[in-house]
Amino acid sequence: MTDAKDTSGAIPATHRVLVVDDDADMLALLSVWLRHAGLAVSTASSGAEALARLATARPHCVLTDLYMEGMDGMTLLAEIHQRNPLLPVLMLSGQATVPEAVRAMHLGISDFLTKPVEREVLIERVRKALRLSPAPPPGDAPRFGADIIYRSARMAELLEQAELVADSDVTVFISGPTGTGKEILAKAIHRASPRRDKPFVGVNCGAIPEQLLESELFGHEKGAFTGANTRHEGLFQAADGGTLFLDEIGDMPLGLQVKLLRVLQDFEVRPVGSTRSVPINVRVISATHQDLAACVARGEFREDLYYRLNVVPLHMPVLAERREDIPALIDHFLEQQARRRGVKKKRFAPEALEYLLAASWPGNVRQLHNVVELCTTLSKSDIIPLSLARIALREEPRGVKTFKDARADFEKSYLTDVLRAAQGRVSKAARMAGRNRTEFYKLLSQHGLNPADFRGGGGQGGADDAENDVSDGDAPPDAGVAADDPPEQ
Repeated sequence: MTDAKDTSGAIPATHRVLVVDDDADMLALLSVWLRHAGLAVSTASSGAEALARLATARPHCVLTDLYMEGMDGMTLLAEIHQRNPLLPVLMLSGQATVPEAVRAMHLGISDFLTKPVEREVLIERVRKALRLSPAPPPGDAPRFGADIIYRSARMAELLEQAELVADSDVTVFISGPTGTGKEILAKAIHRASPRRDKPFVGVNCGAIPEQLLESELFGHEKGAFTGANTRHEGLFQAADGGTLFLDEIGDMPLGLQVKLLRVLQDFEVRPVGSTRSVPINVRVISATHQDLAACVARGEFREDLYYRLNVVPLHMPVLAERREDIPALIDHFLEQQARRRGVKKKRFAPEALEYLLAASWPGNVRQLHNVVELCTTLSKSDIIPLSLARIALREEPRGVKTFKDARADFEKSYLTDVLRAAQGRVSKAARMAGRNRTEFYKLLSQHGLNPADFRGGGGQGGADDAENDVSDGDAPPDAGVAADDPPEQ
């Protein structure tokens, strides 16, 4: 990432400073000094006006007076850092006492200046503060988050916060509903970081069974458990030097959360079945659609891990909160479809576009992408009509199953197929599934499946069937039959 400092000592003209003072003469003087130093300057005559201008001015630092009518500088500082904890703030005062300066420093002030201040001193201190804020890229350099399409001030503010943290190794936590683009933001942070030339490795913690997730993350040694025929390097080691993105971290089992916390504290992993730990150099970015604070309160997520992950929180807004981005997103998706299919770019009729702008979009950007793709596929003309937009939006599912529900449906369907193929013989079905009988019976019980329903007798289970079950050791675990293998890891 480009450093704000250059050899000439000049400040890039693309840097923006917000100056706040209720003294009109002082506000004008400070603005002139900063503009002569090559800065883009926005002004506000009160703390309330400054807060209102943050989203539109998007300053790289703020210079504010301490004593002002209404909201004073200390209150303004607290409000700014609540919205953007990494935005540098300089405070200026002619009446400040030492305790006030100390308090300001503890509140996260970047610098404290006393009036009257010399022009050269002010410019030097502003230059120092701007080094804490990444310099805007030159015209030929890639823009941060170039893959993220937006026009809204809400997204601009979010990306500015993300860019501020990209250049460090601080742990980032991205919250937001499904389909908002959390992984795209994580990749943007990685590409803008010093780790950009190293791997970006993503894993969905909710998509991998608990027994396999530990092995996937930390690796395993050969013979560590049944089926571990070779040594496996985990994702932490695969991402060494780069970034590991833990998506849907809220779905991680409690037992594994303890091991993850240890890794984040010690910066080393111990593969399953190994007696030695392996040092790692990985930046962790995590994300979830769940309310992790609520999960902590319910005892479903460890509080210590929550605070270890939630160092810098970023929140992806739902699409309904950034409607001004919808036309730009639609145009981007239409362009994508045209390039992919090698056809002329289509467009929505004005009434169709208005309809899409007013939609609720429960599936967020992902749902919008699917709607645009369906419309371009079905439209026979270059203009997509309102009627087709309505059909496409109505055909989008109103609700998406949780991973837990989807996995349960898959397990039940799979177990049904295996029992049918094994004609209700549990030993044979368990071998086909690669599980031991004890575990297999537990799975059948969880899904309310009765092996007798899949035997030739259509669930009536004659004496011959029962005898075959017993002779094969095919009795439930509570009948006193021991499992033939330990549960797989």
